[in-house]
Amino acid sequence: MPGPIDLIIWSLGTAFELLFVVCSLARKSFLRYFFLNLYLLLSTTVSIGRFFILRSYGQCSVQYMYFYYYSDALLTLALFVALISLYSHVFGELRVGDYVRWGAVFLLLGTAGFSYAVVAQSAERLSTSFAYELSQNLYFVGLVLTYILWGAVLKLRETRTRLVQIILSLGLYFSGYAASYALMNFSGEFSIIRYICPAIGCFLPLSWSLTMLRYTEESRLAPARLAAVPR
Repeated sequence: MPGPIDLIIWSLGTAFELLFVVCSLARKSFLRYFFLNLYLLLSTTVSIGRFFILRSYGQCSVQYMYFYYYSDALLTLALFVALISLYSHVFGELRVGDYVRWGAVFLLLGTAGFSYAVVAQSAERLSTSFAYELSQNLYFVGLVLTYILWGAVLKLRETRTRLVQIILSLGLYFSGYAASYALMNFSGEFSIIRYICPAIGCFLPLSWSLTMLRYTEESRLAPARLAAVPR
């Protein structure tokens, strides 16, 4: 079973995820940021499911292993879709939404095909290996796409405060998670570093919730607050 620190971090993360959904409903922005809400609702459901399976079968059980890897792949896919929805927001006025969606579909299919090719020779563990490989590859693609999106925000001089803050939080989340994961690989399983990844997971829904509470959809940034990028 998880220790007390794990349970505290888990409880906070779940509470922050639900907080964003509540804030979106209160601000009447649930449909506008539907895929962000869908991702956090799915994350909440998965967290609760993992907790009960962990308590019932234990961390080393086959049931927990399958549920963990497949749910992790599903969450990464949901975050990928949420990220693409932010592309639609940024490029919406340029009328390139269809290109963004089709590009995302081809990128997703390409990532899935690459993941399958990597694990195709491990037939005895293909099901869990594919889920793990797909999750890791989608995470890497999402990291790159987030920085590309931030570059587009600067280039287009996007001033919608909510949108800018949401994208910036996502970029910080990806960066922090990647750094902490690397540190955890070097520091060992029982180091305090292992708590950083789950703690960073609390940052994203909390940051999005504060953004939703502090700013309306009409809020705009002063142009000078965005980095000037030569055209």
